[in-house]
Amino acid sequence: MDSTTARNQAAPSRTREQALALAREQALDAAERLFYGRGIQAVGMDDIRGDSGVSLKRLYQLFPAKEHLVDAYLERRDLRWRARLAEHVDRWREPERRILAVFDWLGLWFAEPGFRGCAWINAYGELGTGSERVAARTRAHKAAFRTYLAGLVSAAGRPAALGDQLFLLAEGAMVTAGIDGSAEPAAQARSAARLLLEAGK
Repeated sequence: MDSTTARNQAAPSRTREQALALAREQALDAAERLFYGRGIQAVGMDDIRGDSGVSLKRLYQLFPAKEHLVDAYLERRDLRWRARLAEHVDRWREPERRILAVFDWLGLWFAEPGFRGCAWINAYGELGTGSERVAARTRAHKAAFRTYLAGLVSAAGRPAALGDQLFLLAEGAMVTAGIDGSAEPAAQARSAARLLLEAGK
C-alpha cells in the first residue's frame, strides 16, 4: 500500500472520530443543562436527543446506558469545577489567604444564575444508593476536593485536622446554599474558617 492510499483510507476514519467527538460533547452539554437543571431522573435519553440534536442511535453508541452518560457528565463537570476553583485560588500567594479564597469562590459559584447546589450531592441523592457508578464518582469528587484543601492547609503549615474541618464547612455551605438558593452560606463558612485560622495561631 502506497502512502497516498494509506492517507485516503485514514481520512474517513479521522472524520468519523471527529464526528463522534463532536456528538459526545453535544450530548454532554445537553446532559449538563438538563441533569443539573431538572434532575437526573426527570430527564430521559429522548430529552437529551432533543436538546443536543444527537440521534438516539448515536447517543446509545456513545453511552450504552443512561448511567454511562450520567457518569461522563459528572466526570467532565468535576474536571471543570476543580479547575475553576484552583484558578481562583491561584490569584493569591499568601497561604492563609488562599484558604479563604476557596470560600470566596464558593460564594461566586452559589451566586451564579441557575445554581442548584452541588451536582454530585444531587446525583447521589437521586441515584447513589442504586448506582455504584454515581456513588463512586461522587466519592472521588469529594475526595479530590478534600485532598485539595489538605494541600492548602499543609502549605500554610497548619495541622492536618484543619483540612477536615474546612472540608465540612465547605460541604455544609454547599448543601445549605442549594436548599436556600442563597450565596450567604459561603460568607458564613468563610467567617468560620477565618476564626479557625486565627484560633490556630
